[in-house]
Amino acid sequence: MGQAMRESVLLDIGARPVNQPLTQRSRSLRAVQLGIAGGDLAIVIAATVIASFGREQLAFEPSGIGDVAQSVGGYMVSLWMLVLVASGAYARTHLGVGTTEYTKVIFGSGVTAGIIGISSYLTQFNLSRGFFVLLFAIGVPSLLLWRFAARRLVHQAHRRGRLTTRVLLSGGASHVDDVATVLGREAWLGYDIVGALVPDHAHLPVTAGGVAVVGNTTATSAAVLDLKADLVVFTEGAFPSATDFRRIAWDLEGRHVQMAVVPSLSDISSGRMTMRPVGGLPLVHVEEPQSLGASRTSKRLFDIVGASVALLLASPVLLVFALAIKFGDGGPVLFRQTRVGRDGQFFECLKFRSMVVNAESKLASVSHLNANAEGVLFKAQHDPRITKVGHIIRRFSIDEIPQFINVLRGDMSLVGPRPALPAEVRRYNPDVQRRLHVRPGLTGLWQVSGRSDLSWDDTVRLDLYYVDNWSMMQDLSIMMRTARAVVGSSGAY
Repeated sequence: MGQAMRESVLLDIGARPVNQPLTQRSRSLRAVQLGIAGGDLAIVIAATVIASFGREQLAFEPSGIGDVAQSVGGYMVSLWMLVLVASGAYARTHLGVGTTEYTKVIFGSGVTAGIIGISSYLTQFNLSRGFFVLLFAIGVPSLLLWRFAARRLVHQAHRRGRLTTRVLLSGGASHVDDVATVLGREAWLGYDIVGALVPDHAHLPVTAGGVAVVGNTTATSAAVLDLKADLVVFTEGAFPSATDFRRIAWDLEGRHVQMAVVPSLSDISSGRMTMRPVGGLPLVHVEEPQSLGASRTSKRLFDIVGASVALLLASPVLLVFALAIKFGDGGPVLFRQTRVGRDGQFFECLKFRSMVVNAESKLASVSHLNANAEGVLFKAQHDPRITKVGHIIRRFSIDEIPQFINVLRGDMSLVGPRPALPAEVRRYNPDVQRRLHVRPGLTGLWQVSGRSDLSWDDTVRLDLYYVDNWSMMQDLSIMMRTARAVVGSSGAY
């Protein structure tokens, strides 16, 4: 009787989850993790050796203490690597995306320095101060540079179709298309969308955005196996309740498949959100929008200093191209155009003239070339009004250098929404008008995300995201990305 009861219980609880063989993506990602860890180890060892000998060369302390530094170098290398592992510096969710990876490296290195310093003090260990300072002064920047270089290599592999992540989208068709648009535009992420699961799949073979519908949202596990997906992204409508999501997670256990949920909160930066569980319910607290922060004195001071330095450094380039434009057709060097600034104030935006003198009067004759007929901007990839010199200065955004003068005047900021024309503003709906709450920028998210290749809706979305989620760190990040976008000339025409 006891044996029969035990068998019935085993039949009721079902099969126990087991680990499945690693997918190709998981094996590749593990190789990347090991490669990055190997690079970190080499850098830490090199920093230890350089700090040991460099201390003696720079004569930080009398000879003899360096022997002590060398004797404990191996322990320090081991400690540093263990702390990096414990701090999550090799977690695959952090590698190659965002700033968390760099933050983990800095945090782990700081903890290592703290442990070494405190341990030396408590044990009265005679550790060379010169060795200690050099070790982290060399090691931490080198680790960050290595992570940056490794990230660039991974992103290049993604753009070439390597190390890609097979993504299965689940949810309502419109929400699936929204996510697919973002993932498709950011090719450096390496996401390969293999299909979608929607509630009404029987009547919808393909979503409006062109994503193939492969099944119903209730058959997630089966679709993952059929398509060999590496990541399942759940959007709104993917599951009716938290219980259903939990069951989906149970089905995927052991299959080496990542899960991501797109919350209903959209276009809100992580810096404005804080997760605070209350009674087992994960509440996401959202801070207020930051448009007022984008008008602070600190940002204005940053603009003045940055524009002054930029004009000083760019003065030779300004002189060369000013002469080239003047001698090219004898017309004016600068093109002055009325734009709309903060709070709807008009200002005169300065640019190097890149078109023929009477370009405005010829606009009607080239209207058929407009690649953005549905939006409020005129975009033509092969505009015949552009001069020979104009093609060059547009290619590298040199035509926008005079706008540093607008920044000094206070009409513009170094970073902000794209300066709009009065005719565009008159066609704004109430939501779009919010982008006028801050100074327009010489560069912005629109610049580093595709420039003229972006649709009008994408441009508006990026500008509103910037206004609502402003931070000084975001400004610095955009400026660094701008340099890369200008050199790459993507969308410059």
